[in-house]
Amino acid sequence: MIKDRIETEDYADEEEYSDSRSKAADILTLRRTAGEVKRHKVIVRILSILLIILTAIVAIAYAVSYFYDKFGSFTVMVNKYDMINQGLTLSETPEYNRSIATLNADIVYDMTNISGEDIPENVDKINGVHNGDNYIAYTFYLINSGDDTVAYNGAMYMDNITNNVDEAVRIAVYKNGEKTVYGKTKSNGSGMEGDCDSEFESSTVVMSTKNDKFQPRAKDKYTVVIWLEGNDPDCVDDIIGGTMKLSMKFEIVENT
Repeated sequence: MIKDRIETEDYADEEEYSDSRSKAADILTLRRTAGEVKRHKVIVRILSILLIILTAIVAIAYAVSYFYDKFGSFTVMVNKYDMINQGLTLSETPEYNRSIATLNADIVYDMTNISGEDIPENVDKINGVHNGDNYIAYTFYLINSGDDTVAYNGAMYMDNITNNVDEAVRIAVYKNGEKTVYGKTKSNGSGMEGDCDSEFESSTVVMSTKNDKFQPRAKDKYTVVIWLEGNDPDCVDDIIGGTMKLSMKFEIVENT
């Protein structure tokens, strides 16, 4: 009887020990499972945050591109070094109270073709942006706010041209009231268009300008007018929806 009781007690102890081990294993499993769930939640949260950041970056890039297309298709710039060290600055008016290195002009959406004769004669008498229904017009001033007489070069560049819209585009540049109309060489290679005063200098450069004696407090006034010339034989349906970007850049070439 004593032996049976001892065996029974041993069996009970073993069963209790087994139950304890099983419970401990269950607790460890639960803890491990809870830890895995927590880690999974953390990973999901990190991935969600990264996705939000990525979406925001794409949205910002799209917005920058959109506003660049909408408001930055004609940009005027001076070399920032020349602005800081020599006082070369830009302004939309003859008066200015701070130095500016970059100006941006609005564009005209869905611009259709017109004749250059439809553009007002006083188009260069208005400062800043003064677009018409079917042309872009922008007047600005290049100013020597420094103390030295300098020489500068300037050039107008075009890029991102689509649908060969440059074949029919006209760009008039007024420098201190003197007008020059620029256009691309005739598509048949026979020379300058009849309504132009000069051809584009190259496939990427519209024109260039300079001033060898730009004195302190001097101001050079520029007006740029852009339109599609309806009388150009290349002004056809194929250029509909065409776009191009223009920029004008100035830099000092020497002190005099």
